[in-house]
Amino acid sequence: MLKTNARFGALPPFPLAEMKAMRRRIEAAGVDVIDLGAGDAPLDPPRTAIDKLREAAGDKSHSRYAFQSGLMSFRDAVADFMQRRFGVTVDPVTEVLPLIGSKDGLAHLPFAYIGPGDAAVIPDPGYQAYLGSVTLAGGEPWLVPLRPENDFLIPLGDLPSGVVDRTRILYLNYPNNPTTAVAPDAYFEEAIRFCAEHDVLLAHDNAYSEFGFNGYRPRSILEFEGAKDVALEFHSLSKTFNMTGWRMGWAVGNAEMIGALTKVKTFMDTGQFMAVQAAGAAALNAAEAWVPGNIAVFEERRDRAAAALMSAGFEVAVPKATMYLWIPVPRGEASEAFATRALEQEGVIVLPGAALGEGGEGFFRIALTVDGDRLEEAARRLGRVVA
Repeated sequence: MLKTNARFGALPPFPLAEMKAMRRRIEAAGVDVIDLGAGDAPLDPPRTAIDKLREAAGDKSHSRYAFQSGLMSFRDAVADFMQRRFGVTVDPVTEVLPLIGSKDGLAHLPFAYIGPGDAAVIPDPGYQAYLGSVTLAGGEPWLVPLRPENDFLIPLGDLPSGVVDRTRILYLNYPNNPTTAVAPDAYFEEAIRFCAEHDVLLAHDNAYSEFGFNGYRPRSILEFEGAKDVALEFHSLSKTFNMTGWRMGWAVGNAEMIGALTKVKTFMDTGQFMAVQAAGAAALNAAEAWVPGNIAVFEERRDRAAAALMSAGFEVAVPKATMYLWIPVPRGEASEAFATRALEQEGVIVLPGAALGEGGEGFFRIALTVDGDRLEEAARRLGRVVA
């Protein structure tokens, strides 16, 4: 049997892998399963994107290799969106890079900047692409627990000097998955100063940039002075536009860093199907007309789920952003044990916090991916789990 290498062996299990087999077994027994695990809402993408995909797929020029340059209309749409939404001016040629979903860029970035002996500061819990890519690149993931007492922010001033000296990338993600935390302006400014002082690349995962509720509008890191000197920001059409399977996103920011990521991707892929890029451009161009209605659906779900869970005895902090609730596990039970009981006893799938890193222990995540009635039913069932 051929052995895998040490870097592969250091990868943790992928979240929810065991849950899928358990779900099949329980559904086969006739149980009605409510899946609140993955952040993948079965809602319609914008009609303009669907229509554009149909049209663009019939253009034979779109069936050629996109390479990293991609479709110029998508680059232009990204630049226009960044200007309209955040007031940020970027060059669509040198400061924008189309991605096969934001995960593509986040995961390939370390291969340009991380090597043996280097470190990357990573939020714990956090998106597993950060940890996995740094591990596979041969670097050291320095995991920093996101705790309520720090408002789920990485306390940059508390990082050991020996780690800071070796750090090449700082991963941030606000609005945050899974904790739902948002970062104040002062924190973004502190992070930019930290990265400038220590020659660190700031990789800001802004996949939930449009998921703000009750008037809250998440910001881009590039709005802040000095950010373009140190930062790349990663955006996605997946959650905002209900286009998870379309795999379309972009990186934006420092031109030199965009160039480095482009070179890495040149050896990894030949770009996203240009018809999908055309559809992505159509979605971005219609954002102001379409996105508010979609976000209102999630805001209503948030309110109903939070109220139902509180009535069922859970402690719930109502989030200002994202499509999740981050909830303490009652009575100190291990998060994976609670998630297993929730599925086996009541047919509800939740994501145990520990599945996204040891720092998530003590919490579980609910994705607002089903309608309000189902969320309220799930809350009643979860209440019976802990009763």
